[in-house]
Amino acid sequence: MAKNTDPRLQQQVIYSVYVRAHTPEGTFRALIPDLDRIRALGTDIIWFLPIHPIGVQGKKGSLGCPYANRDYRSVNPAYGTMEDFRALVDEIHARGMKVMIDVVYNHTSPDAVLFREHPEFYYRDAAGKPGNKFGDWADVIDLDYRVPALWDYQIESLRFWAGIVDGFRCDVASLVPLDFWRAARAAVAEVNPDCIWLAETVHRSFAALARRLGFHAARDTDAYDAFDIEYDYDIREVFDRVLRKTAPLSQWLDLLEYQEAVFPANYNKLRCLENHDQPRIASVIRDEGALVNYTALLYFLKGTTLLYAGQEWEDTHLPSLFEREPIDRETGRDLSPLLRRLAEIKKARFAPEDAFWGQGDDGQRIAVLRRGDCAGAFSLDAKPGWVSLEQRLEIPDGVYENLLGGDAVPVRKGELFCAGRPAIFSLNG
Repeated sequence: MAKNTDPRLQQQVIYSVYVRAHTPEGTFRALIPDLDRIRALGTDIIWFLPIHPIGVQGKKGSLGCPYANRDYRSVNPAYGTMEDFRALVDEIHARGMKVMIDVVYNHTSPDAVLFREHPEFYYRDAAGKPGNKFGDWADVIDLDYRVPALWDYQIESLRFWAGIVDGFRCDVASLVPLDFWRAARAAVAEVNPDCIWLAETVHRSFAALARRLGFHAARDTDAYDAFDIEYDYDIREVFDRVLRKTAPLSQWLDLLEYQEAVFPANYNKLRCLENHDQPRIASVIRDEGALVNYTALLYFLKGTTLLYAGQEWEDTHLPSLFEREPIDRETGRDLSPLLRRLAEIKKARFAPEDAFWGQGDDGQRIAVLRRGDCAGAFSLDAKPGWVSLEQRLEIPDGVYENLLGGDAVPVRKGELFCAGRPAIFSLNG
């Protein structure tokens, strides 16, 4: 792990905001009235999807993608001014939360300020033309980190922003040389020694493809040398199959235990059900009882929890990255009370050094998990059932109080009764 990673990040909640979609106005200042509500969810950090100007050349949709960055050192005028953004940051800090911004360092838009000023900073294809290594990213061109001067420019940009915000979510971080991230972290620490570094480490299949094509893709075990938190995309594809019921629950739980075994002792994975690149979880899990179980399980997992704005209202529509589609706050559903309670449990009951292990009943799709001196039972189909406990779970017979409602969780003769609702309980009272 990075030498100064704060272990308390394990107990924290990140709330991800796409400024364009968060309010009807789609501006920095329009967000301010919503900050108290966001904080009340248990949020510790607000992560903004890219706030920079968006490229026009080759843009997707009518408004373009925020990941096609046109200028690293200014803000999207559609969102407001730099003064507006600083005012928003001040309001977030006043409420005890931190701010993280998205930095897209693998590529820029073709009409970026950087390309106009330094075309030598860019990757060239076999024909010598600027391009990208993956053809479906048609609105961007890749940077070339073999050019030392590019490192200086990018690090200076990070140092500028580190004087305003508290951390960075680094887009497709696996594709940018790890030595660059190490150097950037050291340089930024001179400005903000507590800066938080979150890596979008890529799906296992994507990393393997990149390597087969001869391109760099850092391994998750190595990336921890520069980052505090990594995506859990190394096992996401199996989780997605569990969602579709094409893979057994036990396979995913086995991979969670594999992470416990192979990563550094204080490793931190970002745990999410959805994000701006994944389908809305409520569009996949239509049964609200099952969704509640998945949500509680999310908070029980070891790692920083991520919520994507709108998840609390069980939004089913994923806002387009290329258009203005405000999130739907009038769904008639609201998970906020559950999210608040889960955040309280996460912060009060779970410790960074907790061990994690568990078992999955594949027939009933019920997970029984241990984390330190707490246990949890989660029915992914929201159906009741008795589960025969493996001895290694070390859950004695007894009647336990569910911290998510106060109902009883009985364990008799080595079997636990799951009522179909999520249960989290302490083994020490």
